[in-house]
Amino acid sequence: MARGKLRIHLGAAPGVGKTYAMLSEAHRRVERGTDCVVAFVEHHGRPRTEVLLHGLEQVPRRELEYRGGIFPEMDLDAVLARRPQVALVDELAHTNIPGSRNAKRWQDVEELLAAGIDVVSTVDIQHLESLGDVVESITGVRQQETVPDEVVRRAGQVELVDMTPEALRRRMAHGNIYQPDKVDAALSNYFRPGNLTALRELALLWVADRADAYLTQYRSEHRVSRIWGSRERIVVGLTGGPEGRTLIRRGARLAEKGAGGEVLAVYIARSDGLTSASPKELALQRTLVEDLGGTFHHVVGDDIPAALLAFARGVNATQIVLGSSRRKTWQYVFGPGVGATVARESGPDLDVHIVTHDEVAKGRGLPVARGARLGRSRRVWGWIAGVAGPPLLAALLNTVDLGLANDMLLFLALTVAAALLGGLLPALASAAVGSLLLNYFYTPPLHRWAIADPKNIVAIVIFVAVGVAVASVVDLAARRTHQAARLRAESEILSFLAGNVLRGETGLEELLERVRETFGMESAALLERAGDVEPWTCAGRVGRGRPIERPDQADVDMPVGDHMALALTGRVLPAEDRRVLAAFAAQAAVVLDRRRLREEAGLARTLAEGNRIRTALLAAVSHDLRTPLAGIKAAVTSLRSEDVEWSEEDRAELLEGIEEGADRLDHLVGNLLDMSRLQTGTVTPLIREIDLDEVVPMALGGVPEGSAGLDVPETLPMVAVDPGLLERAMANLVENAVKYSPPGAPVLVAASALADRVEVRVVDRGPGVPDEAKERIFEPFQRYGDAPRGAGVGLGLAVARGFAEAMGGTLNAEDTPGGGLTMVLTLRAAGTRPELHPAAEPERQAS
Repeated sequence: MARGKLRIHLGAAPGVGKTYAMLSEAHRRVERGTDCVVAFVEHHGRPRTEVLLHGLEQVPRRELEYRGGIFPEMDLDAVLARRPQVALVDELAHTNIPGSRNAKRWQDVEELLAAGIDVVSTVDIQHLESLGDVVESITGVRQQETVPDEVVRRAGQVELVDMTPEALRRRMAHGNIYQPDKVDAALSNYFRPGNLTALRELALLWVADRADAYLTQYRSEHRVSRIWGSRERIVVGLTGGPEGRTLIRRGARLAEKGAGGEVLAVYIARSDGLTSASPKELALQRTLVEDLGGTFHHVVGDDIPAALLAFARGVNATQIVLGSSRRKTWQYVFGPGVGATVARESGPDLDVHIVTHDEVAKGRGLPVARGARLGRSRRVWGWIAGVAGPPLLAALLNTVDLGLANDMLLFLALTVAAALLGGLLPALASAAVGSLLLNYFYTPPLHRWAIADPKNIVAIVIFVAVGVAVASVVDLAARRTHQAARLRAESEILSFLAGNVLRGETGLEELLERVRETFGMESAALLERAGDVEPWTCAGRVGRGRPIERPDQADVDMPVGDHMALALTGRVLPAEDRRVLAAFAAQAAVVLDRRRLREEAGLARTLAEGNRIRTALLAAVSHDLRTPLAGIKAAVTSLRSEDVEWSEEDRAELLEGIEEGADRLDHLVGNLLDMSRLQTGTVTPLIREIDLDEVVPMALGGVPEGSAGLDVPETLPMVAVDPGLLERAMANLVENAVKYSPPGAPVLVAASALADRVEVRVVDRGPGVPDEAKERIFEPFQRYGDAPRGAGVGLGLAVARGFAEAMGGTLNAEDTPGGGLTMVLTLRAAGTRPELHPAAEPERQAS
């Protein structure tokens, strides 16, 4: 049986019209005669969506009992028995009620597809499993219901249902998405313009990447080698010279002119390991291209034009940006250069831009530090000149008679040319062949391997000696040039490495990646162990290939002290490269030590913060407790005095003062103890599911009657909290709001539900708090503005936030429309996964 096809309508947020688009598609298919049924569609009370359900066959839902309630779910068996051509299944990431066959709705969809039924479904971008952390960082909400990315990627069609944030907020304000009582909370939280814009960008980029993956797969399956310019991809070829920054900026400007343009900077390194490029300059160019939104790539290849073109075609690039050659004019006799070669071999589907810059014709930068002293082509031409050149010259000289002296000078010139091209060995070969030919053809007796005149023997010996001397000089110069180039390249690398490490700009992984790229290895790892007999552990690793567990498993290992080693895989390095590798290994140990010292410093800061809090607690006890104690003592002393006859009104007033002072002491000591528990990590919430109306009204008992109003709907879902901690947190919030609210403006405590959260808002009409102080008011012993000295020690909001985070919630401050401050306490709805906010984190709780 053929597997069914999956079509998904993907949206950036709830309310963009995914279900509407799915139902519209169903009506079009029904009109074409397709057998299409509604397996499960939730219209959420939206009239326009509900209207589209009319005229479509709906499979009855299955009702399941859970925790005393009845919940409808898709009846998978009924849909399989009905066997339609197409089934509509809404909310692909939905979690099924316990008791269902599968835990997730996407698993139900997999069964329908396996049965040969086509499925049309919907999903929001925030429900993709891989984007959970990203969405949480944007919205502050962790999505509990997710669907694996692979399920969505396997869909035959993914249609993006798009809507601008402004239009979506208008729909929300008109009541087309949520009920009116939830609109204000939704607009001020999840449906903020910034949140919606970021989610929309995520959806657009995800769909674009999927389309790009489809295109790459299609090109691979159909063996398409020609470049398809469906998207502007600009490859910038770098040499490591200073002109690279100009080329990167030019490539970025070209990419901006095309929709979805992308910049890929690539540096081609030779396979000999160390290269002529300045590591410092390459690092600057890597940072620049990443800041401009592009990517940096490091490719190994001896044939630079071929490697560059292969890379460009592999990424389906449309344009290549290269700089004008830095070679001198006379150097063009050795070849046309990289730019001309790439332009000639690029073909009609790949544009090549040659960009001028300030370094044109100023010569190359660092010379190539190769393993051989002379290039391969030079050595080949040297051997040609040394072996084939003398016979050709002899054949030419046999046609004319120039005399023995001139003949020897010509052979000597040929020997010098072989020395300049190929070095010592080709020159020796030229001298040997030339001396034999001179003896045979030009010294009496002719055409015999003999010399009659002793003067000719001296001449031939001088000829050979001059050839050997010139060849030795050329070989020595090449050796010195090679050493200078290598030492210069090493000094550039070590200077840049030391500077970065000393400034603390390089992490361990970045340093290991630089080691891997510098030596052209597959992977690099830093191994360590506690003692000689202890097992090795990996402190950091980059690259691909097999994991390295011991230094002896690597192709190259460099010890660092007695219990640490830098291990590389990929190839065996020559001995001359190990000197630089030793420097890298030493710096890796320094970076690792710095990272651990930084972690220890963080722990020390935590201890220091705890000491600061304890000092502040002592200061609060010694200062802020004195006022109520002094008042209580004065009232008690007055009552016990026998010299004064107090009236009943005076006695009642003194007793009331004692009671108020005791209440202040009780509240202050309670906050101090709560803060101490939070700082020492001893708050262990006992989470259970309760209704808000069981706890919130109790928190209003400590404020004057009529100073606070309550709006907690009975239809709200239950919350997973510690009732005691929630009551203390709410009491502090309400007391703080009442304290700063003007007379005649009662505080409002309102609650609403949004997705898997329940929000409690404490709204006052006081002076408010500017944005820059909204976080500072949650710090211990902080009071905003000119609060009187008797207004408390500034612990109420800090304790409230600490308790909220201990229960897996959040507490934030917002401006009240029309003036004032709103405290927003976000709690988990019952049945959702808890978020860990350990109270043992002093720094986090203090902030």
